[in-house]
Amino acid sequence: MRTDLDAGLWLRRFHPSQEATARLVCFPHAGGSAAFYFSLSAFLHPQVEVVAVQYPGRQERHAEAPAPDIETLAEAVSAVLAPSWDTPTAFFGHSMGALVAYETARLLRAGSGTAPTEFFASGRRAPSALRDERLHLAADRDLLAELVRQGGTPQAVLDDPELVELILPALRADYRAVETYRHRPGAPLDTPVTVLVGTDDPKVTPAEAHAWQDHTTGPTEVLTFSGGHFFVLEHRDRIGALVRDRLAQRS
Repeated sequence: MRTDLDAGLWLRRFHPSQEATARLVCFPHAGGSAAFYFSLSAFLHPQVEVVAVQYPGRQERHAEAPAPDIETLAEAVSAVLAPSWDTPTAFFGHSMGALVAYETARLLRAGSGTAPTEFFASGRRAPSALRDERLHLAADRDLLAELVRQGGTPQAVLDDPELVELILPALRADYRAVETYRHRPGAPLDTPVTVLVGTDDPKVTPAEAHAWQDHTTGPTEVLTFSGGHFFVLEHRDRIGALVRDRLAQRS
């Protein structure tokens, strides 16, 4: 994994705003990229500036080795974010991104005492809710079949052999990072946590969603949306309005 911690390498600002009163740092899902949050950034502009994290191993960073685990990724992101913590900042992570966001928040709090004003965990069970999952050991065709089941990946990508070959290394590495992640005991966050889940998402049960309350001393709320694992694509405006309103209350 590249050790260059230049913010321009790690962070994408699709719609910079001098008017923004809050910042939302967004963490992509397994196999995903910063571009996943382009439409949310457009929706929240100009009141909220979206800063999307670009993990190594994808898009313009495809030549870099993906992170070996969640903790390594969080260490890098926290090091990039810490020097620029000059605006009220919230975190939004979808699926694997929620774990990276959580570990990043823990490191920031332990290292500099900073913490996100709001934490949105989307499509991901609580860090302590362990499942025995081993898709990172599966054949390529099985990994791709999982992408098809979950949705969220454009069919044009899956139909292009060259693009598939390009995304598979990062996808497998991300699944390995998620499936080998084990929560380490420590001080809970003190940030309000809003958990967003899909009614038909096989990745999160109601009990696993509510277990996020064990990871913060702040209030925890679980909100349910129709749809599967990528329900966020179907409910972008509703979720965007929710985020905007919550951040307005905190700024």
